[in-house]
Amino acid sequence: MEIKELTRAEEQIMQVLWQLQKGFVKDVLDVLPEPKPAYNTVSTIIRILETKGFVGHNAYGKSHEYHPVVSKEQYKTFAADKLLNGYFDNSVNRMLSFFVKKEKINLKEADEIMKLIEKLKDK
Repeated sequence: MEIKELTRAEEQIMQVLWQLQKGFVKDVLDVLPEPKPAYNTVSTIIRILETKGFVGHNAYGKSHEYHPVVSKEQYKTFAADKLLNGYFDNSVNRMLSFFVKKEKINLKEADEIMKLIEKLKDK
């Protein structure tokens, strides 16, 4: 299955579903921060996510309990690859340099990342 990019609103709903693992629209709404969107807005976004293949449901009469079909790990891999390919010419070095310059990663963290990369290379 090809993973598609999510809008900010869709990603926010997925974050909640990944956290809950399953839930009704009301459950998702309860977790969302204030100001809360309308029930119908959340319901519509979940149905869009279902169309995109991110969410499945179990029907209980007219109620639907939704659950993630795409895992957070799968989407994280997709998003990281998109970031790496789209903005850093597929260079982890360029990406790390960018985050260090923006002070998003300190030198100790960068050193730990490099050690991890070396360990993975040895395998």
